[in-house]
Amino acid sequence: MVILVTNDDGVHSAGLIALFKALKEIGDAYIVAPDRERSAVGHALTLHRPLKVEELREHVYAVNGTPTDAVVLGVHKVLPRKPDIVVSGINRGGNLGDDITYSGTVSAAIEGTILNIPSFAVSVPGDRNFHFETAALFAVAVVKFITENPLPYDTFLNVNVPNLAAGLVKGIRLTRQGKRTYDGAIQEVLSPRGERHYWIGGGTPYWERAEDTDISAVEEGYVSVTPIHLDLTDYSALDLMRPRIESFGETVKPTRQD
Repeated sequence: MVILVTNDDGVHSAGLIALFKALKEIGDAYIVAPDRERSAVGHALTLHRPLKVEELREHVYAVNGTPTDAVVLGVHKVLPRKPDIVVSGINRGGNLGDDITYSGTVSAAIEGTILNIPSFAVSVPGDRNFHFETAALFAVAVVKFITENPLPYDTFLNVNVPNLAAGLVKGIRLTRQGKRTYDGAIQEVLSPRGERHYWIGGGTPYWERAEDTDISAVEEGYVSVTPIHLDLTDYSALDLMRPRIESFGETVKPTRQD
């Protein structure tokens, strides 16, 4: 089994190395990851400049681009063949609720899925003293699960592992994406010249409380596994809005002018 390992924290990050070491025990693992931290870059693809791939050591490659770039180049140019699975992580900090729309770690799994490769992202909520060994243990388990139970079409998994020693994790829950927002996430600062600047990041998180969400599962000591589908269409809205928008469209038809 050929495994492509990537992340958005950079090729030298402790979480990536822990994941790589664990996955080498079950397959032919390769790291293809950004050469530096690329957190919160979303699903960005570099189009305005050429990209460089540097082999740091056997099976470890750095890309001077985004996590999405790393997956594209890893699949098409670096690995000896198309990987059987893409694993992105282990991210320093959770990718819960609305975080997944910004996350470079999750976006790498999205790109793998677009390329029709089973993929998942794995993260550890917290801000220090990360138990990457726990997340690596569960990442191996998820690889084995996906190998035996193929994912539905255009679906990847977003996995968040509590920042606990392995023996303290209560189990695994299948969850839905929660809702989380940040209050005070934009800080206003002044330069030495008195010019006003803004720093985006931080803030106090607020989230919905529901038993079946990713956030609640992690808070209660469970590994959260959320299936994410690439099709973002709201099908209930289609049924609700179709007659209204079509009738509205009749009112804005352009008048024929000879």
